[in-house]
Formats: sequence, structure tokens, C-alpha cells
Amino acid sequence: MPALLTVHEDRPIYMDHDQLFKQLIGTFFEEFISLFFPEIHQQLDFSSLKPLADEVFTDLIHGERRQADMVMEATWKEQDTLLIIHVESQSYPQENFDERMFQYFSLLYTKYRKPILPIALFTYDAIRDEPDVFEMTFPFHHVLTFQFLKVELKKHNWRTFLTSDNPIAAALLSKMGYKQTERIQVKKEFLRMLARMELNPAKMELIFGFFESYMSLNQTEEEILMESLRESKDESLEEFVKKLPNSWRDKGLREGREAGKIEGKIEGKIEGKIEGKIEGKTEALAAVAIRLITKFVAPLPDEMEKKLNEQEIETLELVIDHIDNFKNIDEVREYLK
Repeated sequence: MPALLTVHEDRPIYMDHDQLFKQLIGTFFEEFISLFFPEIHQQLDFSSLKPLADEVFTDLIHGERRQADMVMEATWKEQDTLLIIHVESQSYPQENFDERMFQYFSLLYTKYRKPILPIALFTYDAIRDEPDVFEMTFPFHHVLTFQFLKVELKKHNWRTFLTSDNPIAAALLSKMGYKQTERIQVKKEFLRMLARMELNPAKMELIFGFFESYMSLNQTEEEILMESLRESKDESLEEFVKKLPNSWRDKGLREGREAGKIEGKIEGKIEGKIEGKIEGKTEALAAVAIRLITKFVAPLPDEMEKKLNEQEIETLELVIDHIDNFKNIDEVREYLK
């Protein structure tokens, strides 16, 4: 029988983390292959895709137990092909990872005796160059070169995937390469992507829960995001956000767009329709802008801080969105009215 396998090490300390990726990729396996390996996707017959029982392997020398996390059957262009995917969810350097991938390959080939295409998914929070080759060689003879495919999430720019309707792309925005100052924008675009996909409630909750697990905005960031969503005047997006889990509704859109005017700083619950300038939001945006400028550009003179507090919402949002572009205080001053 043709088969696809996903293998990862049995490490209880990372069970929750590993389980998130296992559930995500297991549910959207075809979408995962399509997103990162489109040429492989064209060659796979996904109508034959089905999960198999877990495979467990024991390393008698080191006493380690390894489990095939996700085993699936599929047909590869009229050939019986065994495809191995290693979901690696650790956030620290793994010694001899290339050798371990070869070990997984060898164990699975011994069992199934079919062609194998190994793929490793790196989910680290830092950018590193992971090896994708294991070699065994001597000065007098080259024994083997084993090479596997790899996906290093942090090396992918999140903006590249904004037009995608792939659920995997939406979920993994939270693990891709973005700047800390882009967090609000990443989440806003994630919500747009999720709303576009019109997934069933179970799949939508899975994608949303995964994203929330790796990107959780603080209160100020969420307030800014909520305001931005309302001011976009995209009623369909607002309606969609209202259907998200309670952790979101409680923080901003549960009451929807009722008639009225919000006064004061938003503290998690929207009680009316925004009409005109909101004093509370202006103060919140000014505070965020001041913190970001101080942290990423330079300390603010008193007169600049005063001037920021006098700016309109649109100007403050512009300053926050372009914080990465400022090289000095004078450049910030040019944005102010």
C-alpha cells in the first residue's frame, strides 16, 4: 500500500506544542503540501489519502522511543510512494538532527520497503540555517548522501501569503517572519484571510485557536486592532469577528455596530457605533506611539510627546505603521501635523 508518514520524536514535555501542529497538518494535509511543495502536490492523488495506525519505533542503543505521529496512505502518479514528514516543534537547537532524520528514514524504509520523500518542518522562533543533508564518508570512500526537504517557517515573510486562501497559510502566519511592530497588522490580515475562506465552524476554530496560541496581542494592541476593524467599515468582517470565540467577543465586538458614539478608552466591549473622533482611542494610540518611538527610534523630547498627544487618530496610526522606517526623531516630526 502507498503511504505518507509524519514522524516526530516522543518528547512529553512538548506534547501540547506538537499536538497543535499534528492536528493542524493532519486536518489540512493537502493544503500543507500545496502551500510549501506545489510541485509535489501536483503529483499526489489526494482522493486516496487516508490515515493509518501510529507507528512506534524503539532505539535499543539509546533507549529512545519514537512514534510516527501521523501516518497516511496516498498514491503518487500510479506508483506506491512512502512520503515521510517530520513535524519538529522544538525551539532550541537539536544536535545531529540530520542524522535523526536518516534514522527515521531507515526505520520506515525497513518496515515498508517503498520510496520515501522525507520533509522536516522547523517551527523555531528564531531564524537559523538548519542542515538538510546527512553524509557518511571516508577519505577513501563516500558511503552515502541523504537529503530531506525542509520548511523553516521563520524564513518565510508573512506578507507573501496574504492573498492565499489556504487555511495552513493563515494559521502559520503566527509562526512566520514578522517584526514585533507588525503584530497588530499580522492579526488583522489573518482575520481577513479567515473570513474569506468560509470554513466550517470546527475548522475555523482549529485555525483560529492555533493562531491565538502563538500570537496573543496585549490589551492595548487588541484595542487598536478592534478600532481599526470598525473603521475599515467592512461590515462583513465585523460580523465574522463577532462569531469568533468568546475571548474575542468579550474584547470588542460582542455588541456589534449599534447606533451611538463611544466615549472614553475602549476596555473590551463595544457599546455603540463609532461616529467621529474618539478621545479615548486617541490617548491610547498616542501612548502606544510614544512607547514605540522611545523603544525603536530615540527618547522623545517633551515638546514632541506633547505634540503626539495632540495628533489625530489617522496621524497616530500612520506613525505606528511606519515605526520601522524612522531613523531619527526628525523623521518622526515630519509625520506630525
